[in-house]
Amino acid sequence: MMILLAVLFLCFISSYSASVKGHTTGLSLNNERLYKLTYSIEVFLDRAKGKLQDSVGYRISSSVDVVLLWRNPDGDDDQLIQITITDVNVENVNQQRGEKSIFKGKTSPKIIGKENLEALKRPVLLHLIRGKVKEFYSYQNEPVAIENLKRGLASLFQMQLSSGTTNEEDISGSCQVTYQAQQNRVVKVKALDSCKIERPGFTTTNQVLGVSSKATSVTTYEIEDSFVTAVHAEEIRAFGLNFLQTIAGKIISKQKLELKTTEAGPRLIPGKQVAAVIKAVGSKYTAVPIVGQVFQSLCKGCPSLSEHWKSIRKHLEPENLSKSEAVKSFLAFIQHLRTAKREDILQILKSEKKEVLPQLVDSVTSAQTSDSLEATLDFLDFKSDSSIILQERFLYACGFASHPDEDLLRTLISKFKGSFGSNDIRETVMIIIGALVRKLCENEGCKLKAVVEAKKLILGGLEKPGKKEDTVMYLLALKNALLPEGIPLLLKYAEAGEGPISHLATTTLQRYDVSFITNEVKKTLNRIYHQNRKIHEKTVRTTAAAVILKNNPSYMEVKNILLSIGELPKEMNKYMLSTIQDILRFEMPASKMVRRVLKEMVTHNYDRFSKSGSSSAYTGYIERSPHSSSTYSLDILYSGSGILRRSNLNIFQYIGKASLHGSQVVLEAQGLEALIAATPDEGEENLDSYAGMSPILFDVQLRPVTFFNGYSDLMSKMLSASSDPVSVVKGLILLIDHSQEFQLQSGLKANMEVQGGLAIDISGAMEFSLWYRESKTRVKNRVAIVITGDLTVDSSFVKAGFETRAESEAGLEFISTVQFSQYPFLVCMQMDKSEAPFRQFETKYERLSTGKGYVSRKSKESTLAGCEFPLHQENSDMCKEVFAPQPESSSGGWF
Repeated sequence: MMILLAVLFLCFISSYSASVKGHTTGLSLNNERLYKLTYSIEVFLDRAKGKLQDSVGYRISSSVDVVLLWRNPDGDDDQLIQITITDVNVENVNQQRGEKSIFKGKTSPKIIGKENLEALKRPVLLHLIRGKVKEFYSYQNEPVAIENLKRGLASLFQMQLSSGTTNEEDISGSCQVTYQAQQNRVVKVKALDSCKIERPGFTTTNQVLGVSSKATSVTTYEIEDSFVTAVHAEEIRAFGLNFLQTIAGKIISKQKLELKTTEAGPRLIPGKQVAAVIKAVGSKYTAVPIVGQVFQSLCKGCPSLSEHWKSIRKHLEPENLSKSEAVKSFLAFIQHLRTAKREDILQILKSEKKEVLPQLVDSVTSAQTSDSLEATLDFLDFKSDSSIILQERFLYACGFASHPDEDLLRTLISKFKGSFGSNDIRETVMIIIGALVRKLCENEGCKLKAVVEAKKLILGGLEKPGKKEDTVMYLLALKNALLPEGIPLLLKYAEAGEGPISHLATTTLQRYDVSFITNEVKKTLNRIYHQNRKIHEKTVRTTAAAVILKNNPSYMEVKNILLSIGELPKEMNKYMLSTIQDILRFEMPASKMVRRVLKEMVTHNYDRFSKSGSSSAYTGYIERSPHSSSTYSLDILYSGSGILRRSNLNIFQYIGKASLHGSQVVLEAQGLEALIAATPDEGEENLDSYAGMSPILFDVQLRPVTFFNGYSDLMSKMLSASSDPVSVVKGLILLIDHSQEFQLQSGLKANMEVQGGLAIDISGAMEFSLWYRESKTRVKNRVAIVITGDLTVDSSFVKAGFETRAESEAGLEFISTVQFSQYPFLVCMQMDKSEAPFRQFETKYERLSTGKGYVSRKSKESTLAGCEFPLHQENSDMCKEVFAPQPESSSGGWF
């Protein structure tokens, strides 16, 4: 019985082995047959919702011969096939082009190039095992772009006849693919986001300024007798700028392979080893990666760097910076600088005149290449105080860098350890080091050596307090870096530090994410607000309250803050009341908890909610849509004598849950009560006279600007003062920067570039009149902005592209006027957005490497209406009798 079972078992194993040996899991060619197919690549470029018939692009078509050269005698699933391209033709995908076709009257050798065409027609060998590519063989040193086209064709022959998900390596890289097998049909879906392939590129880390892209790839195989009768592949690449959806585009790439006939073919080459067979086919064949390779097309007739600079220089002169043409030239020059050598860049820097140099430094620094950095450092002398403006523009451009690397941070650390001609520049270097630390950490670079060293510098400077100026400098750097390990130090300075330092530490905590404001942090902030351990200035207390209310306040925290209203100094009472009302009106996250607390009569009564004063807090929408919104907020705090203590104007942009702190301008004043013989508020009796401005721009804290510091400085500036505003930040900023190269499955190379830049001028002024007993603050924002999106598909001999651009010039002005001849004093606040043009441009083109091209242009212009923003919940008509309304702006109101 055992012997019979053993015999049956051996028979079963034998029959199983025979069935596996004869089974094919992928495409299989018949012996001694020549398969003749037609093949085409089509590529279309257009706007996101454009129609194929309106697209630009091109079509490459050919005949393809496929033969089986060798089959492993030990298994049907081990094959070597030869693929040969013949009869190549290039034409428009848009058949309506007619006489405007760039291919009209041109033969394939003229379009593709004789050498390229010869290379394209040279056969390639494909070693397939179980339907998957084992090796791809081609001639050595073929043009990369041409070899990629053959890789794209060869990759279509890799497939499996059964359903399932697996990893495959083809021209797109190592990708996850899913097969859906049906009778005589197989559908392959490639997850392009999973493909591992080396490609140059970078992006802006902030999601608001970032680009969203979508990629799909579906290939359908029609199968007959284990070989294809037709293959249809479609790959779509689409992109859109997150906060401006008109900057969007798509690429559609199609491949079509169809079997026409089969004929008698060559005999199989005998042999057990594929290497010997390949050597017999041709000694010039070598194994090369099936993964697509990078190539760069030469630019024929392109201007040199100096020629380009001369052509745009006039647009970057100071008087032209408010125009969008300046920003457009800035963006185009950055692209040219990214391929330039250090020597060429340095030559332009050394030969330029003083008035244009700041804009040139903005451009060179924004290029963010090693050559541009070396050229700028060779040009600037940080030991001299003669080029402070240029040094500052360089540093701010570093702070706004879209994709900084470790070398840039290492360079600034090295500079910080050196000597400076200006202490302001030394402070700015450290502040920008903080900004770079945060950007590198957001890009998973927190463990880089330079980042670790920078952290030690910032935290070490705060752990061993030295001069007051240095403490402020390190706190500002931490305000940019937002290091979690710095929170204990911030709490120490917030609670124990003197006024300005305590205030700076508290405003730094205000920038941290809610996850870092723990109960322990809020305990300290509650002690500061309620002055449990020492007396604090109003600015420190109100900021502490703002942090508490913003970060999941508890029932008792809200209740204690509400109970304090009525026991505070007059203007602080009104400020805190306005803050609570703003939370409720704008439906902020804390509003639910505030409403719960207000159900108690002890917190919600007339006495508490009828406090008078002129301080206020107000939040509103600049723009609101289903997918995004932008908000403004203004809180303004006065001293009991009617002098401005602090005004804080913020603008935020939101996309979903992502946010960008677009700008903040804080005007601060203190110690001015002696000028009008007024009594200072509690805790502010011994403050020095001071006024200044502190800006944040696009999430980067900049170095504060001082209007005056000390009584003597105040008096000298009052006697000699003009009404001219002080510039806080001025220059060209590269705000959006996304560059991505795609390897299309067809073998073509695609590029996507999205850039956004702006020329910006933020200025502020503070006027103070003893005679009229009036003070006025003015913050003015002027910007010109340009955003471009560029899609190209390149085969090296023909290129198609789609460009879209949006541009505008805009202004936002905030004016606050206070008359303190009586109490309650009269306040007028105005914030206006001026009327702005909005222009959109669209360009589509096709261009041969020989220079002939087709271009289509469209444009549209509209006007964005100016508007006036409310800044307070209440108005009073009585003040209109005292002051005539401003003719240029009637927003806001007296109250």
